[in-house]
Amino acid sequence: MAGFPSGLRMLYAHNMEIEILPALKDNYIFVLREVGGEAVAVVDPTDATPVHLELERRGLHLTHIFNTHHHGDHIGGNLELIGRYDCEVIGPRSETDRIPDISILVGDEDTVAFGNHTVRVFDTPGHTRGHVCYWFADQGALFTGDTLFALGCGRLFEGTPAQMWSSLLKLRSLPETTQIYCGHEYTLSNLRFALAMEPGNAALVARAEQIYSLRDRDLPTVPSTMAIERETNPFLRVDLPEFQNALGMAGAYPVDVFAEIRRRKDCF
Repeated sequence: MAGFPSGLRMLYAHNMEIEILPALKDNYIFVLREVGGEAVAVVDPTDATPVHLELERRGLHLTHIFNTHHHGDHIGGNLELIGRYDCEVIGPRSETDRIPDISILVGDEDTVAFGNHTVRVFDTPGHTRGHVCYWFADQGALFTGDTLFALGCGRLFEGTPAQMWSSLLKLRSLPETTQIYCGHEYTLSNLRFALAMEPGNAALVARAEQIYSLRDRDLPTVPSTMAIERETNPFLRVDLPEFQNALGMAGAYPVDVFAEIRRRKDCF
């Protein structure tokens, strides 16, 4: 199996470019550029160096940092980038004591401007108490940090199963075409767990072939789509009868099913 994927640039829709930069062992940093404008952002810069080198290579000036939560592998590059580019930092209102130098505080249903784009914010506690996700609705792009992964969800370091399930329901309600940009390349591990939970899911079995093919070619499995996640991600399926039947928990409360599979994943 190939190692961690190299950087990949893509043109998303017509007027925003999203570049994936790998960092550390399995993190993803996202560099966003408004095509035809001056807005340039980075989402969760774990390390300033790859961001700065890429911006220098492309002749770009950073204007915004979007932080989803306070963990060091998501904000590690903040201070250096702020010092170099004097950019704005957008971060969760409830994390002001743990993310330094936030200039724009955001919470649930707030909106923030990025060039000509309007970014909608969702509070998604569970992984941490103050986690947020950012939805670029006109681009159909959702940056989920460590709340929703391809085929998985974040560990509950500070939140409860009820909080995380509520957060995931909020994201699951977005359009099926929504592209999901998550903070880590965890998909192979998540795939193995998902197959163990629901081996009879034909969509999941078909997706497994696609994932192995991508990783064999050293390509990221990110972004995913909400349609694919609804069909295959066990943590989005805990309220569905077919999933509960496969788990032997028919008729159980969704929060209880979620808590059970999160417990199993933590030990998997």
